[in-house]
Amino acid sequence: MPCGISAGRLLRLFLGDGQVDGKQIGVIVILLLILAVIGILFYVFIRIRRKVRYYSRMLFGTESLVDGVKSMEREEELTPKSVSSATGLYLPSILQDFPGFHYEEMKSRAENVLLSYLRSIDAMNEGLLTEGTSQLRENLRLRIGALQKAGLREHFEEMQLHRMEIYQYRRQRERCSIVFQAAIGYIHYVEKDGSITEGQRDRLKQSRYNIEMIYIQDRSVIDDLGGDGIGLNCPNCGAPISGVGAKRCAYCDSLIVEFNIKTWNFSSVREV
Repeated sequence: MPCGISAGRLLRLFLGDGQVDGKQIGVIVILLLILAVIGILFYVFIRIRRKVRYYSRMLFGTESLVDGVKSMEREEELTPKSVSSATGLYLPSILQDFPGFHYEEMKSRAENVLLSYLRSIDAMNEGLLTEGTSQLRENLRLRIGALQKAGLREHFEEMQLHRMEIYQYRRQRERCSIVFQAAIGYIHYVEKDGSITEGQRDRLKQSRYNIEMIYIQDRSVIDDLGGDGIGLNCPNCGAPISGVGAKRCAYCDSLIVEFNIKTWNFSSVREV
């Protein structure tokens, strides 16, 4: 029924030349109420749309809220995460404690560990990890094992490392640790039986990771940890070495040069 119909026309339409009864009056009243509600809703809709367009222009620079949200998501997709940079604060102390510490070299090693760690998960192959303690390798193995058990594949593609800085430095009697913090972007998704269960195949994700490296100063700490402080492998067959002081590989019987405990190695990679 046209919105512009008048009450008189409604009366003539429903009554004609006959007499008015209670039922006809009730129908007319209901129709009038419906028209009033429609008018109010239309007025409210217009007001809301104007408000939405106003705030959309204020927030996103466009009258379309949908386009504004998409623009914001795109900006978030392309903007790297910030990192907590304390390099200038800690590096002088590190160089004082370890004069032979080469910052750029250690930073490059940390970058390689992070990237190889993620590639290992993507390929479901822990052997791709470039270096790390037995603890780090075990954590990686457990993560890959959990994915395999659940029938999942976790993918990290088109990785781009934006920035890496020293985030923390801690020195104790038996060990020291340096934590690098990295901002990285990648395409991340998880799939099961060919269907994506998490993430998106066509969108970048920006993330941040802490990569910790440790320096063992007290050999007794390694003995107490049962070898978890460092990762040792046979240079011939790649099998894990049973202990720090082992002279021969238990698998291929190759001679092993005793490992120098006082060296830096990576103990953890963690998304933050």
